Amino acid sequence: MKINEYMPEGYLISTFQNHEYISSLRGLERALEKQVILEAPAVMCDHNLNLHISLGSKLKGIIYRDDVQYTKNNEPVKDIAILTRVGKPVCFKVKGFTKDAYGETVAVLSRKIVQKECILNYIEGLMPGDILPGKITHLENFGAFVDIGCGIMSLLSIDSLSVSRISHPSERVSVGDSVFTVVKSIDDMGRIFISQRELLGTWEENASLFSEGQTVRGIIRSIENYGVFVELMPNLAGLAEYKADVEEGQIAAVYIKSIIPDKMKIKLIIIDTQASDGINCPTEYFIDTDNTTHIDKWEYSPKNSKRVIETVF
Repeated sequence: MKINEYMPEGYLISTFQNHEYISSLRGLERALEKQVILEAPAVMCDHNLNLHISLGSKLKGIIYRDDVQYTKNNEPVKDIAILTRVGKPVCFKVKGFTKDAYGETVAVLSRKIVQKECILNYIEGLMPGDILPGKITHLENFGAFVDIGCGIMSLLSIDSLSVSRISHPSERVSVGDSVFTVVKSIDDMGRIFISQRELLGTWEENASLFSEGQTVRGIIRSIENYGVFVELMPNLAGLAEYKADVEEGQIAAVYIKSIIPDKMKIKLIIIDTQASDGINCPTEYFIDTDNTTHIDKWEYSPKNSKRVIETVF
C-alpha cells in the first residue's frame, strides 16, 4: 500500500503548517508554488454554487462549482454534494488569484484537483486488507459513509461495523468520528468497500478482558424467546436467560456465569437494567494501527471452535 498523504477532510485544518500557509497572502503564494494540499472551512455557497472559503486574516478564497468535486468522465456534480460542504472543512490546492468587485485579492482554489490526485496516487493503489484511517460523514440505516481521503467516500455497511449485531450504525459510530477501517473489497467500478470488525479483536482477545464471576456492564441488543443477547464489547456478546421486563438498548448489569471458548459462548445472568445513557461500548482496536498497514486474513473464532468465522482478504 502506498504511504497515505491524502487524509480525510478535517485532519489538516488544525496543523501548524496549514495555518502558516493560509494565514497570509505570501503563504498562499508559496502554497501555489509548492502545490501543497491545504484545508479551510467553507462558509457560504452562492447562487452559482461556488463555495466561499474562509482563509483567516480577512483573506478570501473561492472554489468555483466546476472545481468542487472530482467525478469520473466529468459527470455533473449533484447540487446537494456542494451545498452540504458549507460549514465543513474542505481540502484544496491554490490555482491562482483574482480580484473581486471591490478590488480585493481572492485566492482561486480547487478541491477537484486534490481529489483526482488522491484517487490516482492513493485510492487506486489500495488492495483488500489495507488498513486506512477514515472519518464518518453521515449515517444511513444500511451503514455509515466514510471519508477515506480528501472527501472520497466509501461505504462501511452495518454488518461490517462489528461482530455484535446492531439495528442502526448510530449504535456504534457518530458523524465526525475518526475511525480505522480495512479495505473489504473493490468492485469493477473501482468503488472501495470497507470494514471495521476485523480490527476490533477476535473472540478470544475480547473474552480475555472478562472473567467468570465478574459483574460487568453491557448493552441489550436483542431479545429472543430462548434468551437475551447482551453486548459486552463490539465484537463480543453473551447470552442471558430470558427476562420479560427488559428492552433492547437498555444498559444491563450482568453476572458472568461461564465462558466457553470452544463454543464461543458466554453465559450471563441479568442482575439489573436501566435506560440507555447514550454511551456505546467503547471501540477498541486490537491491532497496532500506527505500524500495521495490511492484513491478509482475520480469524475471529478460536482454533478449537467448530464454528469458523473468518475473513480472507
